[in-house]
Amino acid sequence: MNKPSFKITAIILCAVLCLSSVITVFALTNDKTEEPKEDAVTATTTANTDKDSTKDETVYVLAGADGSVQKIIVSDWIKNALGAASITDSTGLSDIENVKGNESYTISGNAKVWDAQGNDIYYRGNIEKELPVGMTVTYTLDGKKVSADEIAGKTGKVSIRFDYDNRQYEMVKIDGKEEKIYVPFAMLTGMLLDNEHFRNVEVTNGKIINDGDRTAVVGIALPGLQENLGISKDKLNIPDYVEITADASDFSLGMTVTFAANELFNNFNTSKLDSADDLTGSIGELSEGMKQLLDGSSALYGGLTTLLDKSNELVSGINQLADGAKVLKDGAVSVDDGAGQLKAGAAELAGGLNTLKGNNDTLNGGAKQVFETLLSTAETQIKAGGISVSTLTIDNYAQVLTGVINSLDETSVYNQALAQVTAAVENNRPLIVEKVTAAVREQVAAGVTAAVREQVAAGVTAAVREQVSEQVIVAAAGMSKSDYEAAVSAGMIPAETQNSISAAIEAQMQTNEVNALIESNITAKMESDEIKATVKANTDAQMQTEAIQKTVADHVELQVKQAISENMASDEVKAKLAAASEGAKSIISLKTSLDSYNAFYLGLLTYTNGVASAADGASSLASGASDLKDGTAQLKAGAAALFDGILQLKNGAPALVDGVSQLKNGAMQLSDGLKKFNEEGVQKIIELVDNDMKGIVTRLKATIDVSKNYRNFSGISDDMGGQVKFIYRTEEIKSK
Repeated sequence: MNKPSFKITAIILCAVLCLSSVITVFALTNDKTEEPKEDAVTATTTANTDKDSTKDETVYVLAGADGSVQKIIVSDWIKNALGAASITDSTGLSDIENVKGNESYTISGNAKVWDAQGNDIYYRGNIEKELPVGMTVTYTLDGKKVSADEIAGKTGKVSIRFDYDNRQYEMVKIDGKEEKIYVPFAMLTGMLLDNEHFRNVEVTNGKIINDGDRTAVVGIALPGLQENLGISKDKLNIPDYVEITADASDFSLGMTVTFAANELFNNFNTSKLDSADDLTGSIGELSEGMKQLLDGSSALYGGLTTLLDKSNELVSGINQLADGAKVLKDGAVSVDDGAGQLKAGAAELAGGLNTLKGNNDTLNGGAKQVFETLLSTAETQIKAGGISVSTLTIDNYAQVLTGVINSLDETSVYNQALAQVTAAVENNRPLIVEKVTAAVREQVAAGVTAAVREQVAAGVTAAVREQVSEQVIVAAAGMSKSDYEAAVSAGMIPAETQNSISAAIEAQMQTNEVNALIESNITAKMESDEIKATVKANTDAQMQTEAIQKTVADHVELQVKQAISENMASDEVKAKLAAASEGAKSIISLKTSLDSYNAFYLGLLTYTNGVASAADGASSLASGASDLKDGTAQLKAGAAALFDGILQLKNGAPALVDGVSQLKNGAMQLSDGLKKFNEEGVQKIIELVDNDMKGIVTRLKATIDVSKNYRNFSGISDDMGGQVKFIYRTEEIKSK
């Protein structure tokens, strides 16, 4: 089969494979209805790799329980691939908020120019604009359509149906006619149902996982793709809605989440699609080859039946020959004829088995390719969940996933978080030391300054007192201070005069003018370079003392421990611990699915090895039958010599009959299996093609091109790459 038919089927299969990743994301989603946050996990399509900058946009749609839009919040991430200093951006958002940095923007015409300084830009805002895909949620109770308010708290047979209206299209000329080609959005809707309130849950176009307490339901729809490809629903029905049915008691429903993206189609290279003529020819070859394979399997079964019948005749003849040489001699001619039939049957068997053997490599290679695709998908969805994992291979996936499961243990996650937080805080230790040292130095400097000021104040006060004393003595005694002090010593100044002068000096020292002078002189002295140098020298000396150094060290350790404790008590660490258990369950479920396919894959290898061994054995059997034919001719001439050979044949005959019988049963199963594969697989593919593949390939190319053209919702510059995804969240329905 040519590659395009595989690619068409692969589009649908890839979308189905995405279900498991949505279940994982939905199972880990917090039930709290908080404001949407920036989505940091995004894949970049190959179409954007040649752009200097790329805008990754996530549109959060807050909707009512019926799907009606209540608010739209847009989160944009501009990836500055070249580290540009500024980025010119076009957007229709209002109330723009930078959510991860301090970068600002200026208005230039209709554009916003971000002062990026080499950084990526993260911002969000609001918009009022029609969505590319509308979503309507309807509810029925016991076959009657009801509203969300009416179904709350009710008991009965319920259904919840999600219908999607694809409004985003381009007019494309196909076979000379203008037609609508819709942007191929994949809609993945998920919800969690409490098993106490919901039983017998079923979903159309989806998948269900039940962990005993809750049932995770995920459905997929591709609205507009049926019309894009122009395929009749009788041949291939592409889902465009999701419906969940269940037996409900006291109906209540948490929020539902719907993920919409067209990125599934953006990685296809339309230039590599093979021609429709080659594909149609290959389909014809497939049909003819399948017919020949069916004919060959029927012929193989008939030949083995004949061989089994003749084997019984051979055993009977060997027993008769063993009864006596005379009987052996008389029957030599019949044995020779039987040997001829055996030779022909063995040759036919060998030919049929060699044909099967020739298909072994193709069968094994196809199974291996499917296995590797499953492993690649599993690896992608694990990484999308924020878990780092090495490349998964057939040989190492079990060991790698077991390691991931062990790493998601709560104790391991706590220890990893503690190690990361401790390392981050330790990286900031130099800054902590610097800040603590500065704070301690400030305290030490204040103490040193106070002590120095006290000394300066004493000196300044003494100097001012000398000046005041000189002035008072001159005014009161009419002599200098030194003469006055000499006169006092000589007993020439009465005690009353001395007391009066002392009192006058003290009174003068208490005046505002003198106090202001003292304070002014102290301030001037403290501002001098000499005193500042003294304060600095004394502070430096104090900082080098053992006591101060210990104080700094103790405060640093206290700050480090406090920072570690605060970070470990953060919501981020708590969220990691809470998500660890749920993440482990998802990985265990994923590993179980891969183990199941691995068992099938190993069984297939065993089967093809068995076919190869049987083919080699059949060739040996054919060669032996030819030798036997030659031997039966010689049997006519020497009964005695042949008798020994007949005894050997007699001993080996039961094993031969058992082997041929097993081959016959296996050939019958092979023939039935090929018929079923032809009816349910090959003929369905041929019916789908039915001379319409040229139109399908043309429409598929148009669909992919339209998908690649749609890369943003709120606005984007022409020279900027982009991709966009939508996340719809409906309100919960509470029982009254």
